[in-house]
Amino acid sequence: MPKFELISQSDAEVRSATGKRAELMREYLGYLELLGPGQAGKLHAGEGETASAVRRRLGAAAKMAGKELVIKRVGEDVLFWVKSTSKAGRRRSGPRKTDASSS
Repeated sequence: MPKFELISQSDAEVRSATGKRAELMREYLGYLELLGPGQAGKLHAGEGETASAVRRRLGAAAKMAGKELVIKRVGEDVLFWVKSTSKAGRRRSGPRKTDASSS
């Protein structure tokens, strides 16, 4: 009797994909898995590739992993980290609302 197991669709896509693109996607997903809370990663474009290509692949991997990244390009380096979800330190925009009943 076969053993049934539920996995995410993105995990199934990564595991079943073949070819150069799939190999690259697994590599970039590995970079994302290494990031811990409060950590950032830095990738340097290698021989024959551009920082734009590295940035694009990183964004695709983040989307597949369901993570929201901040990606910054500095020369030929690409810096990235997981976008924080806390709203601490954010300022409101626009004028303050006034309470009409206090007049």
